[in-house]
Amino acid sequence: MEQFYIDEHKHYGRPVRATGPDCVKDPIDRTAEELACYDLLDELGIVYTRVDHSAADTIEACHRVEQVLGWPICKNLFLCNRQKTQFYLLMLEGDKVFHTKDLSKQLEVSRLSFAGPDDLQEHLGLKPGSVTVLGLKNDKENKVQLVMDKPIFEGAFVSCHPCISTSTLSLSTEDLLKKLLPAMGHEPIVVDLPEDEA
Repeated sequence: MEQFYIDEHKHYGRPVRATGPDCVKDPIDRTAEELACYDLLDELGIVYTRVDHSAADTIEACHRVEQVLGWPICKNLFLCNRQKTQFYLLMLEGDKVFHTKDLSKQLEVSRLSFAGPDDLQEHLGLKPGSVTVLGLKNDKENKVQLVMDKPIFEGAFVSCHPCISTSTLSLSTEDLLKKLLPAMGHEPIVVDLPEDEA
């Protein structure tokens, strides 16, 4: 099993390509899609912090990222109706248990389920494990509706991947709502999903 890597330092802004013999090599191969996320955030004047890590695919790994980031990781789910005519990007707290019936009822959409990898690639240009609100920049035809659970909407910050799961960013919710989403042509629906009953 490959050991989970995390840079224990919180960085401010985009990664800087190191040059010169004394510079430390960036351990992550940055993709064009990731760099485009930083370009967009910088263009909009959005301040963000960044933690670099290997793919965080366990709860333990996510909690380690949260400790460095200083803010809880937001869970992002890509959903659709049975006919695959409506698509939704849901942002909710990382530890919150999600039941499709609760969201279906609030959105008045029957039979919500998880959309497949092909749909994710087609609509948001993303791969499984890298689902993020920043993927909405690829949804030029507005076929994906953003849905935010109330605690995320009301929180001071949101966390998200820069279209790849090897970094996690934190930015203010105000910047998300007032700068980033308008620039991407999206507006959220806010829901209030119940806590899982013990």
